[in-house]
Parts: sequence; C-alpha cells; structure tokens
Amino acid sequence: MSQSKVPAADNTLRILSHLASQRGPAPASAIATALGLPRSSVYHLLAVLVERGFVVHIPEMRRYGLGVAAFELSTGFSRQQPLSNLGRPLVAALVDRLGESAHLAVLHGRDVIYLVEERAPRRPSLVTDVGVRLPSHLTASGRAMLAALPAAQLRALYPNAAAFESRDGQGPSSYAELRRLLEQVRLDGFAVEDGEITAGMASVAVAVLDHAGWPAAGIAVTFPRETVADADRAALAERIAGTARELSRRIRGRA
Repeated sequence: MSQSKVPAADNTLRILSHLASQRGPAPASAIATALGLPRSSVYHLLAVLVERGFVVHIPEMRRYGLGVAAFELSTGFSRQQPLSNLGRPLVAALVDRLGESAHLAVLHGRDVIYLVEERAPRRPSLVTDVGVRLPSHLTASGRAMLAALPAAQLRALYPNAAAFESRDGQGPSSYAELRRLLEQVRLDGFAVEDGEITAGMASVAVAVLDHAGWPAAGIAVTFPRETVADADRAALAERIAGTARELSRRIRGRA
C-alpha cells in the first residue's frame, strides 16, 4: 500500500523518526515546521503517541521526546541482531573480494564487541572472534566509530588517564593523544591500527552510520602488515567503505 493511502501512519512514523534524530526533546511547533505538517495534525498525532507510550510530553519544557515504548522497540531491535544478520553476508563478500580477514564490531562503553568475524583462507586466526571485547581506542573499528561521536560524548567516555587501557604500552594514553588520532581519522575517512592488538598484524576500518549520523558499527579488514603497503591503505579503505555504505543503506542509515 502506498503511503498516500495512509497519510496518518506515514506522518506518525515521520514524527517518531524526527524525534529519534534530535539531541533532546523538541517543541510541537518545531516538529511541525521541520516536517511541513499542520500544527493541529502534529498535536493530534503526538497525543496518540503519548497515550501509547511512544512519546512523552514534558510540560515544564513544552517539549516532546521519545518514550519507553520507543525504547522497547530498540531493545527488540537488539535482540533480533539485525546488524549481525545484515552484516554477515556483506563482510563475507568483502573477504571473498579482498582475500583478507574482516569483522564487524559495535561500541559498548569504551569497548568494541565483535559481532561478525570472517577469516580468509590461509590467514591466521585473529583475537577478534565473535563476542570478544577490546578497548575501542586501540582497534581500527573502534577508532572509526569514536571519530564519528560528538566531542562531548567522546570526552565523557574518556574523562581521565585511567580510562586508557594499554596493551604493551601501545596506543594513545591521554585524551589529547586520542583527540589528535581521531582528527586524523576524520581527515582520512578511515582508521588504522598497526600492531597494537596483535604484533605483525594491521587493520583498516570504516564506520557504519545510522539515520542520525551516529556510529552503528565498524567494519575492519585485518591483514599481515607486509601484505598491504602504507600507500595502499586508502584504496583498501575505499573498498571497505563500499561495504559500510551498503550496510548503512540496509539499516536506513546515513551514507
């Protein structure tokens, strides 16, 4: 059924999507303006959403934000593991094209958790097996995702030197070092890790962005460092970026 036949349903979903993309609660008038909808229609739809628990009204602020029912949708999203199910065939195809091992990870606090790991034939086993957690500031996929976070969020994750776990003295050990490293990631458009997780192995990674531009995941390719010259890493990153863009498209994210 086309959306023109169910405008109320379409507009309700547009309101929820708009609220999900905001940094905080929004006034009904701002929602109406942003979506090009009549204020009266927005107020009626918001009233239904509030009644159903998908939206909360904050009277002191005269604003509306997402409610508990919307959060329950997100937890259902997590339980069904769509990132794993959607990402696994894409990562496997990337491995087939490159002949190098690859994986998909998500941020969890200051760590990354690996959801998908595909090992290329005749390549060594990696520490990045499914379910493994590693410090995000030491991994390529973690750095790619951290570089996509707002500065305030990044600072909250790394408030002091104690937040910087080290492996054999490798990687940034202060917020200033991490900030400089992530500035380079943003400039390059991809992240690199070289021997900081496993000696002799390097990784190149690109972030997968959600609809709000937040990092939903990171896709990385790991290889013996001598197999890919430093000058060739940008070209490798572009091939990874194609896979990241496709996964972003599948989760209706931002390329």
